[in-house]
Amino acid sequence: MSALQNSVPSIHHTLFLNSFSQKGLQKHHHGAFLCCKRRVSVHVRAEPSSSAAASSSSTYFQDSCGRRQMIAAGITAPLVSITDQTPIAFAAETKKGFIAVTDKKDGYSFLYPFGWQEVVIEGQDKVFKDVIEPLESASVNLIPTGKQDIRDFGSPQEVAETLIKKVLAPPTQKTKLIEAAEHEVDGKAYYTFEFLTQAPNYIRHALTAVSIGNGKFYTLTTGANERRWDKMKDRLHTVIDSFKIFNVV
Repeated sequence: MSALQNSVPSIHHTLFLNSFSQKGLQKHHHGAFLCCKRRVSVHVRAEPSSSAAASSSSTYFQDSCGRRQMIAAGITAPLVSITDQTPIAFAAETKKGFIAVTDKKDGYSFLYPFGWQEVVIEGQDKVFKDVIEPLESASVNLIPTGKQDIRDFGSPQEVAETLIKKVLAPPTQKTKLIEAAEHEVDGKAYYTFEFLTQAPNYIRHALTAVSIGNGKFYTLTTGANERRWDKMKDRLHTVIDSFKIFNVV
């Protein structure tokens, strides 16, 4: 566990905005992250529509479809994107209502809900977020590590508590770890945990998955406003459960 504690400053530098990167887009509504000294550069890229995915997601998006179309229309100007569009052979396993993203360079893949948009935020490897609900997002961060296994940093609860208190939430917010667990996929260990962060005007319910591979410490965090948790929890668990790390050739 001491190894993780020693690496917290480096992790914190890279991951501080991990589960709350969207607040940089909402500074005029929520001031919790105005303390950040780094200048955040944000670009938004609309995902190409998919008739099959749109059909399966119509119930969820019917109440805000008009607003989404208006917002999307204003952000579809050509932008330089960091996303590497992936051939089908490399795509993550797809599921109705979700879009697969695979980063062949850094060696990971996951699913995110249809309708979320990609945003480019300094210090984040990839971020996808809902353009209507600012607390609904999925973000990936990675930093170099000499460790070979996530278990080298301690138990799931130890790693979760350290990351939540030191990295995934600002010190001014109250946090609560709900549960932490370990599982293996293709012989690789992953830790997943569920937690709450409380700000003066909202509570965010979040899920995180962490693992190690390719000499990197990977973190995927997703979440939603507590008031929408019951509606979003199955989708967010799908995001976390889909997270996979593969060897980079």
